[in-house]
Amino acid sequence: MKAADIRSTFLNFFASKGHQIVPSSPVVPGDDPTLLFTNAGMNQFKDVFLGFDKRPYTRATTAQKCIRAGGKHNDLENVGYTARHHTFFEMLGNFSFGDYFKQDAIRYAWELLTEVFKLPKDRLWATVYAEDDEAYEIWTQQIGLPPERVVRIGDNKGARYASDNFWMMGDTGPCGPCSEIFYDFGPSVAGGPPGSPDEDGDRYTEVWNNVFMQFNRRLDENGNYVMDALPKPSVDTGMGLERLARVLQNVPTNYDIDLFVNLMAAARREVEAAGGADIDPDSPSLKAIADHIRACAFTVADGVVPSNEGRGYVLRRIARRAIRHGYKLGARKPFFYKLVAALTEEMGAAYPELVAKQRRVTEVLKQEEERFFQTIAYGMEILEATLVLMTTRGVQVLDGEIAFKLHDTYGFPLDLTADVLRERGLSVDEAGFNAAMARQREQARAAGKFKMAQGLEYSGTPTTFHGYEKLWVEDARVTALYVEGSPVEVVRAGDDAVVVLDNTPFYAESGGQAGDSGFLQNGTARCEVDDTQKIQADVFGHHGRVVEGEIRIGDIIDARVNGVRRAATARNHSVTHLMHKALREVLGNHVQQKGSLVDADKTRFDFAQNAPVTDEQIRKVEEIVNREILTNAATQARVMPIEEAQKTGAMMLFGEKYGDSVRVLDIGSSRELCGGTHVARTGDIGFFKIVMESGVAAGVRRVEAVTGENALRYVLERDAALGVVAAALKAPAGEVPTKLGQTLEHLRALEKELAALKSKLASSQGDALVAQAVEIAGARVLAATLSGADVPALREAVDKLRDKLGSAAVVLAAVNDGKVSLIAGVTANLTGKVKAGDLVNFVAQQIGGKGGGRPDMAQAGGTDAAALPAALAGVKDWVAGKLA
Repeated sequence: MKAADIRSTFLNFFASKGHQIVPSSPVVPGDDPTLLFTNAGMNQFKDVFLGFDKRPYTRATTAQKCIRAGGKHNDLENVGYTARHHTFFEMLGNFSFGDYFKQDAIRYAWELLTEVFKLPKDRLWATVYAEDDEAYEIWTQQIGLPPERVVRIGDNKGARYASDNFWMMGDTGPCGPCSEIFYDFGPSVAGGPPGSPDEDGDRYTEVWNNVFMQFNRRLDENGNYVMDALPKPSVDTGMGLERLARVLQNVPTNYDIDLFVNLMAAARREVEAAGGADIDPDSPSLKAIADHIRACAFTVADGVVPSNEGRGYVLRRIARRAIRHGYKLGARKPFFYKLVAALTEEMGAAYPELVAKQRRVTEVLKQEEERFFQTIAYGMEILEATLVLMTTRGVQVLDGEIAFKLHDTYGFPLDLTADVLRERGLSVDEAGFNAAMARQREQARAAGKFKMAQGLEYSGTPTTFHGYEKLWVEDARVTALYVEGSPVEVVRAGDDAVVVLDNTPFYAESGGQAGDSGFLQNGTARCEVDDTQKIQADVFGHHGRVVEGEIRIGDIIDARVNGVRRAATARNHSVTHLMHKALREVLGNHVQQKGSLVDADKTRFDFAQNAPVTDEQIRKVEEIVNREILTNAATQARVMPIEEAQKTGAMMLFGEKYGDSVRVLDIGSSRELCGGTHVARTGDIGFFKIVMESGVAAGVRRVEAVTGENALRYVLERDAALGVVAAALKAPAGEVPTKLGQTLEHLRALEKELAALKSKLASSQGDALVAQAVEIAGARVLAATLSGADVPALREAVDKLRDKLGSAAVVLAAVNDGKVSLIAGVTANLTGKVKAGDLVNFVAQQIGGKGGGRPDMAQAGGTDAAALPAALAGVKDWVAGKLA
């Protein structure tokens, strides 16, 4: 049975029993602030169970989308490395709201599992709450399950009604005992039955949980908890689709079911297209990617977009974890968003929102992926270099400051960094990370307090602005002074202060243009101005530090703007107008400004656009703007009534508030309303170059550009870098693309040749090792090192040795760059007693590593190469102990 067939069979079965098929609720709970994400099928019926809501039906069944990747229920770090953990899963459930109870709930479950899904009855176990005699008798007397396969689970958490088999919504409220159903995969899989010391193994897998809500837990007048019987007991059940599919399809893990096999194949295909090679189809990274595309796509489809807080941050963490796993497999360009189509093909029939929103989901994930790929290479370089240093020095914990830098500068969420470290057997100093985060927030608060302008109280005269005409005013009068947000009469050397003048040449930040810097001084005092902000619409605050003397209210002072910085800012602001017009000309009139930041270093411009701007389109925009610059046309600014400005066809920004009179600015062929400072002629801009294009939100793109000396410096640096590449390739600069392509093609050929040679070397060494195998209890055991082999070569050698040795357990190791790679293989006839995963972990734990895999094949790694010979020497005794 395919997963889709299992889902529909479950729903149709309960529909035949009088249940209403209710569509899945969104993964984002719309009316429950206590939940980050929907994590169980009963979430949408919570108010029904509590009696706050009444439905037209008393029986319901659902296939519910669930996410467990944040808050209390967080399985993120385990995904990809275990047989059954997911961030997204489907919970199949049937519910009774005061209708049927234990007998029918258990009977329905048994009928569906044994008569419809045809599971062998002798493979099924049940658990009941220790004190639930009623459920125990239903299982043993009515269903006929042998008493030895019905396990009473009691007080195992130190308090009555707090066991795994007693469910409570909270400290008070509806609650009741549970009865779980387990499937036994047989002795070939490690693990013990529920309630035993080995219950965490994979042999016995829970497939169904029946919750019988029959009590209301409350506090009495003395503050003691009491249990009252509910007048209408109810049933809440849940069965993970992925786990049931694993059982019905008889596969080792959830990731071997048809749905994941198809998604992992798509993930492998896209990662290989993005640069990956020789990817193990059973790679934990492929499992993580296949899982994460489900969580991300459904989260976006239900209205969440990546951000730095709340659900948006969880989405970003999951997406970037998937991207990092692709990068680990060799992907060097975006690939993850392309899996939305494969997911829609797999699950779109059951969840039509995927089909309806496929394009939007794809665009949102693509923008997030492109943004992360801009920094992931640099971040990974820093992390890898740090890991090498840590290994050299024997350090086990990554410094929290470095983890914070990766988060703050390169967009690495803390748990992504921890994920990388965990793979190397290392950890991160979370306390140090949190301290660095707190320090940054405190600095941001301090800076915000220092630069706060809107909150300052001021009742004096407005500021007269002279900055359009001149950069120096000699007779400005001080009308107000502030220190730490409070008004003062005098500021002295060492004070961070805000100075208000009756007239000024300083431009106060507005319209996206940064405020001016410069200095204020008279014969006895000097204040260095870092920024200028508006206190009120027509009152300017000069933010700076007094470095000499003291300034009092009423003092006359010279105000001088930093002319170099102002000129650079004016160039960038003026070119923004030309670029805006050029973008509309190249991309279409749908382009509208969504935000901007203009300072002395750059212009950053956000605009409405669904698709990325191509390299060709960027070149066209650059050509148009630089052509405008070369015309050296004069800039014209006119103040006029807004009605008249509208008649001139001047561009007005949607959402901006304009007064009765506005300033209309003509720069080249551009005409916009603008109050900023600008160049006198377009030629003053000098030169224009776009240096970055990216997405910042759904339907919003961003470009950054430089002008004048900054643009010239950028081009010279790029030219120098090209020269270095040309010299390395021994080719003229104009031939670099062709030569580089030829070099990369040759490199790929050499890599394939090297891989073939390694495989041949490993094979020849493997043949020589056959004679070293030792016979133990009828099986042959071999533990050895292959020099010069990589992981694919080791795996191939293990496969061949198993075939040659017959009944065998094999461990092969290779040491490369100080790191140990291990592959263990066990023939099928021995996996009941000897698991390849256990065997490889036995060796890995002795060399500072860990690993895992299937019972017949497993992989691990380690960092202590010196300990490898002793670890391999112990394999024979370890296997002998298992076969005894």
